Amino acid sequence: MSNFAKIRFMVKNRKLLNEELNRLSVDDFKNVKKVPIVVVLDNIRSLNNVGSVFRTSDALRVKKIFLCGITGTPPQPEIHRTALGAEDAVDWEYAETTMQVLLKLKELGYIIVSLEQAAQTENLLSFKPSGNKKYALVFGNELRGVSQEVVDYSDVCIEIPQFGTKHSFNISVSVGIVLWDFFSKIGML
Repeated sequence: MSNFAKIRFMVKNRKLLNEELNRLSVDDFKNVKKVPIVVVLDNIRSLNNVGSVFRTSDALRVKKIFLCGITGTPPQPEIHRTALGAEDAVDWEYAETTMQVLLKLKELGYIIVSLEQAAQTENLLSFKPSGNKKYALVFGNELRGVSQEVVDYSDVCIEIPQFGTKHSFNISVSVGIVLWDFFSKIGML
């Protein structure tokens, strides 16, 4: 070990090297227990947003991502650029319509939760997911949000509280906030 390497290991708050992070391999990720959550992307325009959702879903061990309507699918350079390979680890499926997916998930016992500002929206801070239930989290188009048909079919709509002049977060930010909230509330930490 070089002197530089020895000094580096003695520093209190040094950045860890990639090999020190003990990350799962893609094969190990495929076989590890996942959180009881699937992500449903309802007509997402940006391939960079799709890639970001893959990366966040990988980090929080999401069971599967459903890519619906105009949402792009791997392999795409823009998805890979933000997913950094997570598109190879996280299971995904494409469907022509979001409703096709939701009808199937409802039959499998999933609670359909759409992130949307609606008349009966529940604040994310007060929403209490249960660790023994399965959730399908629906995120909508960057401009139009979740379609009204999907909102009507949802078991609940949740909203992230916001305090500025804008009325929404970027979809990739919303996915990160909501997944982390669910992940921590259902006891995966």
